[in-house]
Amino acid sequence: MSEVLPFVGQREAWHEWLAAIGSERMHHAWLLAGQRGLGKRAFAREAAAELVRQPGHPRPDHASHPDIHILEALPANDDEAKKKAEGKPWQAKRSISVDQVREMIRRLATKPTLGERRAIVIDPADELEKSAVNALLKALEEPPAGTFFLLVTHQPGRLLPTVRSRCRVLRFSALSEAELDEVIRRELPESDASIRRTAIEAAQGSPGVALSFVEHDLAGIHHLMLRILHEGDRDYHLRGALADEMGARPARGRQLATLELARTVVAGELAAASRPRQLALIEAHGTLMQISAQSPTYNFDAGLLVMEIGGLLASAAMPREAARP
Repeated sequence: MSEVLPFVGQREAWHEWLAAIGSERMHHAWLLAGQRGLGKRAFAREAAAELVRQPGHPRPDHASHPDIHILEALPANDDEAKKKAEGKPWQAKRSISVDQVREMIRRLATKPTLGERRAIVIDPADELEKSAVNALLKALEEPPAGTFFLLVTHQPGRLLPTVRSRCRVLRFSALSEAELDEVIRRELPESDASIRRTAIEAAQGSPGVALSFVEHDLAGIHHLMLRILHEGDRDYHLRGALADEMGARPARGRQLATLELARTVVAGELAAASRPRQLALIEAHGTLMQISAQSPTYNFDAGLLVMEIGGLLASAAMPREAARP
């Protein structure tokens, strides 16, 4: 397509989506699967807009189109709702509720407003309450004509097999270095070339990680993470330096970016690691994923968070008893 899309990369996924839209029997439910930070959020919204686009018209705005419904976790409280309305960082509830899903299902009783198709984006489906999943399953089993579901998922294995079996998987891959550079240049045009290079190396193909790296100036944190992973930290000296680099009262965005960077750094060590160390890396990565899953709903103590991250990195660098004396 000649249009400029709000994401870089994922050309194969986009072409597969366009081909499906143009087919006579398009599947009614899709899993947009891949690690965090690959652009699934932007892709899902533009894919929904492309789905409901009227022939001969430009792709509509997904935020205001009456036939695009986006289910995501609501603000945690009224104060957070106000922050969201003002365009400020805000905290979400822990999950997408069954009431949200039921409200969406009630809307499906009517026909699409402007055309023959309607898109339901659930972002991410990993955060659906158990009862919400059961309610969604009924809609997936008997979808109204013209209704299509896009389920964003960072961990497809967390979804029920009955949900996965009703969806066609659209996989998202890591971006190339050139694509990452394009993303950073476009979103952060004032970024320094050396910082971009370091961010690209650290990001392991994730544009989300690369942008956060530059935006929150994580070069020093990244350097210390690698030192802990490669040298260990028996005397806690490097963990102390990591806490100093993080800062006494870092913004929430910086904390979350550091957490995601740690997960990415650990994942990047896997390929070259010995089998015993791979097991330690996998365990550390799993714990980081659990902490990340809690991030939308919890305020982390910055000091405790950075020491936890440092401890996990140290445990993957040496035997647990040496890493945590």
